[in-house]
Amino acid sequence: MKEKNNRLEALRLIISSQQLGSQEELLNALKKEGFKLTQATLSRDLKQLKVAKAATMSGSYVYVLPNDSMYKRISTPTSVREMMASAGFLSINFTGNLGVIKTRPGYASALGWNIDNSGIDSILGTIAGSDTVFFALKEGTSHQEIIDALSDLLPSVS
Repeated sequence: MKEKNNRLEALRLIISSQQLGSQEELLNALKKEGFKLTQATLSRDLKQLKVAKAATMSGSYVYVLPNDSMYKRISTPTSVREMMASAGFLSINFTGNLGVIKTRPGYASALGWNIDNSGIDSILGTIAGSDTVFFALKEGTSHQEIIDALSDLLPSVS
């Protein structure tokens, strides 16, 4: 099961970082990352992930993850293994009573959900997109308090 989970995560990262329009291209990208699978297995994985095809600005069709027809792609992707080895968190910044967390594409929604359900009373709520989480701070909360509170969810936030 761990192999399948790793393969599905690799597939998510490949789709979010490259414009691929055929299963053959996906199979080749997965092969470069060390995953050997059949076209039938890839089809089942795409169905499980609810992957669709969407038109690009040039008129070609590429694979996209759910609800991401205008998916923000990484301009210079690193290898999938490197992306999988690190957390999705990239940075955190504040302005007044608002915070902004930047993530790799596809990670913000899950991170926002984790923050909303973490019991951090000093964060009133989040709004998440594909790679950005906005959150509102309770009046009087310091930015360092938020960083300290988030360190359990995001060890690399410090």
